[in-house]
Amino acid sequence: MTDTGAPIRVIVVDDQTVVREGLVLLLGLLPGTEVVASAADGAEAVRLVAEHAPDVVLMDLRMPRVDGVEATRLITQNHPGTGVVVLTTYSDDASVLDALKAGARGYLTKDADAQEIARALAEVRDGATSLGRAARERLVAAAVAAEPPPRRQGEGLPDGLTAREGEVLALIAEGHSNTEIARRLTIGESTVKTHINNLFAKTGVRDRAQAVRYAYRHGMATPGPG
Repeated sequence: MTDTGAPIRVIVVDDQTVVREGLVLLLGLLPGTEVVASAADGAEAVRLVAEHAPDVVLMDLRMPRVDGVEATRLITQNHPGTGVVVLTTYSDDASVLDALKAGARGYLTKDADAQEIARALAEVRDGATSLGRAARERLVAAAVAAEPPPRRQGEGLPDGLTAREGEVLALIAEGHSNTEIARRLTIGESTVKTHINNLFAKTGVRDRAQAVRYAYRHGMATPGPG
């Protein structure tokens, strides 16, 4: 597990100077966060990741030369120790799914506040996935569009999941963090992590984004009111 006493080393990537500089200033004010570099496009981001080996890249999507999706793909392929959190204006299905397929482990829109950004950076640095509400809604919509057959009352859970693992998975699909899941189920965070590791192994999902799709595909979660 990452030493959470160490600052989160971040590279900020955005082609708009005022946005990029504003994010650098904002992150500089967050405790436990260190901006080690900033880039104006994806090509520069890939070069700076190789140079600085940051924990996380805060990545815009629409940029000249190399866009955020391609930069994310190159970074996650060549520098697996660096996580990518997308921070963009766009929350359409294609943007969300393309970024996640490229390897992004976080996805926020630019209306996110400092607390949401800090939480996403910390979660992704620690190996988790962090999705903002817009990204979760797009994943839910894509999963629901597949129209899975509903589970019948009393039907066993798929892939040998236990009842508790099913509860944890449903709460993940609703967007709850490990801390929130522990509070809802009145169990410790370490127990939540154990359940998540077990259900990931049983279902073959690699991260929270895939877990959300799995839950909806198997009728283990239902869309909320929004």
